[in-house]
Amino acid sequence: MTEETPAPKPHKRRVRYGGTHPRRFDQKYKELDPEKYAGDVAHIIAKGLTPAGTHRPICVEEILELLAPKPGDTCLDATLGYGGHARELLARIIPGGRLFALDVDPLELPKTEARLRSLGYGPETLIVRKMNFAGVLGLTAEAGGFDCVLADLGVSSMQLDNPERGFTYKADGPLDLRLNPERGKPVAELLKTISEPALEKVLAEYADEPHARTIARAIKESATAITTTGELARTVRDGLKKEHARLGDDLIKKSLQRVFMALRIAVNEELSVLERLLEALPWCLRPGGRVAILSFHSGEDRRVKKAFARGEQEGIYSSVAPTPVRPSPQERRSNPRSACAKLRWAVRSDKPL
Repeated sequence: MTEETPAPKPHKRRVRYGGTHPRRFDQKYKELDPEKYAGDVAHIIAKGLTPAGTHRPICVEEILELLAPKPGDTCLDATLGYGGHARELLARIIPGGRLFALDVDPLELPKTEARLRSLGYGPETLIVRKMNFAGVLGLTAEAGGFDCVLADLGVSSMQLDNPERGFTYKADGPLDLRLNPERGKPVAELLKTISEPALEKVLAEYADEPHARTIARAIKESATAITTTGELARTVRDGLKKEHARLGDDLIKKSLQRVFMALRIAVNEELSVLERLLEALPWCLRPGGRVAILSFHSGEDRRVKKAFARGEQEGIYSSVAPTPVRPSPQERRSNPRSACAKLRWAVRSDKPL
């Protein structure tokens, strides 16, 4: 073996799993490598499932119709995520267009940027920023205003599926729920300091949880600190069964979903961030510019609806969505995670601010 010829690396076999189908996130090697196993991934999607580590964009056709992106437009994807919406926008604004794409997730953002770059979109067309969309005004000078803006709120499937991110009650992991794990404190720390009345308010206001008082009491009366998703799920289940013996498993599951959503919203300050975006939008859109916002619970949708209605009354928007656009029955069947989505839109008027 010469110095010029490095020794070959020994072949490393992948970790095997028991049974015929992998259950753990880190064992789903086919889903986590969709380019190599495209046929298997397509089969999973055909069954109405989302492959692990990926995300299926929602209301794509409806969003493209509402935003009507065209060659030369300057657009903003305020929540890049897995890049499904961005990919469709990019295809329609070339040649000559630019897409500014934002995300706060330092783990998923580089992966998504690499996938989009591999399709041939260079820095002159795709401008990626690791930042929160609340700071969108800072991009306006660089962009010169936006012809269309998209914000897909909430959390992506990649984050939900990975138990290490702490977003799901279905698998045990650290109780984190931060979209950007490099900033702020995880939910485990929040639960140590928040009072019972404040926790009840979070569950009620951020998720419309009907058993907010029972759940808040169970969490705060826990004998030990709750530090994992499994511990939180067990505490909620036990508290509900103790106070509401007749509550079925399906209703308990819905409460678990709401609890995790409410805590995620709280720890990421998602509603205050959304309000800052809604305040900034009129200053970011060019005259005739269009905005579409996908929301996933009543607190988000209510804020979007009120902001758009107020803007229309003040003449800032020439038209707004009279009612939310919902995913088609076909999409709800093929992608159950889309079922609660609501899409609202607005068009910037020519009125000067």
